[in-house]
Amino acid sequence: MALDQEVKSNIISKHQRNEKDTGSAEVQIALLSKQIAVLTEHLKTNHKDHSSRLGLLKMVGKRKRLLNYLKAKDYNKFTTLVSELGIRAK
Repeated sequence: MALDQEVKSNIISKHQRNEKDTGSAEVQIALLSKQIAVLTEHLKTNHKDHSSRLGLLKMVGKRKRLLNYLKAKDYNKFTTLVSELGIRAK
């Protein structure tokens, strides 16, 4: 369940720090959030797809670790990103 190149480039351009930034924590969290949303919709109709469910759980864990990193490094960016994406984070 890969994201389309156009969707991916829109997310990157919205959350990047400068024009060459494609791997900062903010960009990675935004991309993972979109992939999580897509996989969640997929699993609503295909509830027996256990391999996708495992991938979803791994993505959620990775996003949580990145959010914890961003929270420790720059709390202001963390709060703005969480509010923009509409995700719950402690």
